[in-house]
Amino acid sequence: MMTRMMREDARNGGTRRAPSLLARVGVVLVLSVALLSCATAPETGRRQLLLVSPNEETGLGVQAFQQIKQQQPVVTRGRDVAMLQRVGDRISKVVSLPNARWEFVLFKEDAPNAFALPGGKVGVNTGILPITQDEAGLATVIGHEIAHAVARHGAERMSHGMLVELGGAGLSAALGSEPGANRDLIMQAYGVGSQLGVMLPYSRTQELEADELGLLYMARAGYDPRAAIGFWQRFVAYNAQRGGAPPEFLSTHPLDQRRIAELERSLPQAVAEYERARAR
Repeated sequence: MMTRMMREDARNGGTRRAPSLLARVGVVLVLSVALLSCATAPETGRRQLLLVSPNEETGLGVQAFQQIKQQQPVVTRGRDVAMLQRVGDRISKVVSLPNARWEFVLFKEDAPNAFALPGGKVGVNTGILPITQDEAGLATVIGHEIAHAVARHGAERMSHGMLVELGGAGLSAALGSEPGANRDLIMQAYGVGSQLGVMLPYSRTQELEADELGLLYMARAGYDPRAAIGFWQRFVAYNAQRGGAPPEFLSTHPLDQRRIAELERSLPQAVAEYERARAR
């Protein structure tokens, strides 16, 4: 005599248990890949999940940067361009970014923004220069953005997205031969779709980590890290003039006040690095 569950299984073609089994297999595969793909962020030692190789990252970063340059007006000469090249060159010499072919481009764009892509591709909007004011202020921004690339924050964000998107079907199948899908995920992770030149929407943890690393990079390059506090204070004033930034729980970026407080806690180490750089 058939039980109710057996009758339901029969009506469903005997597949009642299959979805549960597939789900369990998918979860096991996802967790296995996650455990095998753990990495450590430079300097801070924070654990990361990275499912994208550095070579893939670099290739896509270079491709994306070429696309941005084709669609955004580029400033090719002048004092601001020279300053950007000078600051970029100094900071690039104190960071470790394998396979980087450094390029620092000034875009004619009013939005106060900057970004860095894998492969050593850095873009800065003219709209942020009135806030940076000088080389040390610009070094604050460039150090922060390069820190995102060095710490592979984009790849980390995309890796988490891959697990969410593909986990149910089994990560091994999802990471098959689908370069187009992988490319789209990475492009979305770096925020360079239709809104070109927009900052990557990093998590709060990644933003604060980039602040900490950027402070060390600018200091090692010979820029006084205490200038970073002044830059963020000017950004606070800029936001206040335009109605203020959104509350932190509505934004992936930390509030300016919290950012400044965290930077102040990191200053002693950065100042020590700065003094060593000056002594060389």
